[in-house]
Amino acid sequence: MSKRESFKLSAVAVLVANACAMSSMAQAEDASPIVADKVGVVSTTPLPSLGVPLEQVPASIQLITGPQMTKQRSVTIADYLQNNIAGVNVNDTQNNPFQPDISFRGYSASPLLGTPQGLSVYVDGVRVNEPFGDVVSWDLIPVNAISNMSLIPGSNPLFGLNTLGGALSLQTKNGRDNQGAALEASVGSWGRKTGSVEYGVLSDDGAVDFFITANSFREDGWRDYSPTDVRQMFAKVGWQNETSRLELSYTGADNDMIGNGLTPSDMLRTLGRDTILTRPDQTRNTMSFINLNGYHWFNDDVMLSGNVYFRHSNTRTLNGDGNDDVDDDEYLADCSVADDDEMEEACGGALNRSRARKESYGFNTQLSFNQNLFEKKNQFIVGFGYDEGKTSFSQSTEFGNLNASRGIDGIGEFNDEGDVKLTGRTRTWSLFATDTLSLNDFWHLTLSARYNYTTVKNRDKLEPSGPESLSGYHTYNRINPAIGLNFTPTKDWTFYGSYNEGSRAPTAIELGCANPDEPCKLPNAMAGDPPLKQVVAKTYEAGLRGNLAEDLRWTASVYRAQNTDDIQFIYANATNGMGYFDNVGKTRRMGFDTNLMGNQGDFNWTVGYSYIKATYESNMTLANEVNTSADNDVISVRKGDRLAGIPAHRLKFRGEYAITPQWSVGANVMMYSDQYAHGNENNKDQGEGAKLGGYTIVNLDTRYNFGNGWQLFAKAINIFDREYSSGGMIGESYFLANGAFDGGEDHRASLRAPGAPRAGWVGVRWEFGGPKN
Repeated sequence: MSKRESFKLSAVAVLVANACAMSSMAQAEDASPIVADKVGVVSTTPLPSLGVPLEQVPASIQLITGPQMTKQRSVTIADYLQNNIAGVNVNDTQNNPFQPDISFRGYSASPLLGTPQGLSVYVDGVRVNEPFGDVVSWDLIPVNAISNMSLIPGSNPLFGLNTLGGALSLQTKNGRDNQGAALEASVGSWGRKTGSVEYGVLSDDGAVDFFITANSFREDGWRDYSPTDVRQMFAKVGWQNETSRLELSYTGADNDMIGNGLTPSDMLRTLGRDTILTRPDQTRNTMSFINLNGYHWFNDDVMLSGNVYFRHSNTRTLNGDGNDDVDDDEYLADCSVADDDEMEEACGGALNRSRARKESYGFNTQLSFNQNLFEKKNQFIVGFGYDEGKTSFSQSTEFGNLNASRGIDGIGEFNDEGDVKLTGRTRTWSLFATDTLSLNDFWHLTLSARYNYTTVKNRDKLEPSGPESLSGYHTYNRINPAIGLNFTPTKDWTFYGSYNEGSRAPTAIELGCANPDEPCKLPNAMAGDPPLKQVVAKTYEAGLRGNLAEDLRWTASVYRAQNTDDIQFIYANATNGMGYFDNVGKTRRMGFDTNLMGNQGDFNWTVGYSYIKATYESNMTLANEVNTSADNDVISVRKGDRLAGIPAHRLKFRGEYAITPQWSVGANVMMYSDQYAHGNENNKDQGEGAKLGGYTIVNLDTRYNFGNGWQLFAKAINIFDREYSSGGMIGESYFLANGAFDGGEDHRASLRAPGAPRAGWVGVRWEFGGPKN
């Protein structure tokens, strides 16, 4: 294989693997005819490498292409994962398509501070979990810029910090492989209007390529007062010769989103499922992200790859909430007439504002060697990296009056008790290596390890020192190992087993809100920072994949993942959402995933089932005033109690039928079992909302190609208009079922995240100016 052929193989590794091997999402329409002597190759690190044959990878990697997401009209990456990947479910706490809480095997990647994060997300080799809380802002990743993505399960140490339950590695498009232009627009339910444009070009001499895409998404939202305006762009310029390639990319976003969150179930029944609790609940995200990637082949067997990046983003939130401290006897409909020292008890509402200015930068590099060891086939990769993130965070609380629509009108008076001005800086040095040795034609051994050294420094600008200061300095380091063994008795079957360890250092916000004596209300305030231990995950996995017949493929895997010193947000009481972060001991996720894929003529299909048992493995006591089993406002969580928000059973089906060569119709069916609500961590509450019922959702999509690059498409979701809740919490509310404010009187409430009703959209796409051959 020449150097240039080696480059092409590495650049499209996941695409080849998707067509030739085990991807549970591969559709026959996307894949070329399978040729027996072709070998799928994947990169086993976030950076491109020479690639390892897929049958030698000891993990059930799932591979998805950009065209697959486009055909299903996926709004975000999370949207596609929710509809197609069996191990994924969504707790749609914000009820906004760009702010989902994605869970894979019981580990989350969420934009919400306070959610235990356990998945790492990479874009072109750069980890994009935010430096403040490890959250993932899905709205900052334009889906039409994605060429392909890989979902890697388990606590794989090669993917660095926060890879407790898995990693999602994304590769973006370039002008070399995406030549031509396309325009797309769609309209439909909830006042949604979308538009996008993309253009790719390759220079005549083949040395320089350029790609650019931009899109706009606007809708009124299906719930009251919930508009969203998302604008994204991506551009990349590349240069290549026989032995090297350089890519410089830019990603920008300017988004204004409303996520109205949980609402009491009695209000949903009385006022309709589109009603909200209080407003506004606004998040504004802006971002500029520059990434320089480079690859160089010293020869056909040695490759150097690396990147240097800079990422700047701003997040502003404006949340209108009921005032937790209002007193029934002191409450005034217009509290602006109250004395300054009485406003805290007289005002029915509060406007909580926060701003986070985030910068992250760093570099990563690795060397890949494809050279025999002891006369046996071997690939060795060694690399190191440095990542730094800095966040300036501030918040304030303004007293306000509740209006007729449960909005908050500020009165210009502020409560300085909740003010925060904090700067958090996180630095991580890492060194990693992995080696895959073919002991013979049937057995392949993989050994990996990564060393991380992390420092977290918080600086409190309001209280630089003292018992209430947020200032602190913490260090964490650990070597995480991994071992895997593959058995490939035939070209059609692979068996594997693996053991992996991963870790996550506490983030600045967790360390800034870790004192049980000074609980905080996220994201609105923080208090002193007793040290937290880093989370360590240990995962055992075994599985197989292979071809049952020429057009029938199967994958199956079983796993057991246990976290030690798991960090969770502990609610101090159910009335005001106050709480703190703490190490809660051990938690465990164990289960299995299986997928069956096939195609019969013009019909392509895949069905996937997953089971997960997610439990606490340590006893603990939690404050809880509304759980019916509470004793003196506390509940006892015992070893074996199920974690909240994680359905045990998930079944998904995707089918697509080509009615004619030009017209195809597809369907997605998603089935979820019931789940425990947050607040019922001991699984013993007997009141309403302690457990959320399971549900089934059916979505349809279709497209018709008119020729000359023109395509008409349509999509409909929840076609049977099923009423369901994707997540929930047992809490308290100051509002009656008719939405009226009940002064300072609170009562138990089953808070729900209602699922979206039936909706549909139609659009048109025009592709033109593609390569001549």
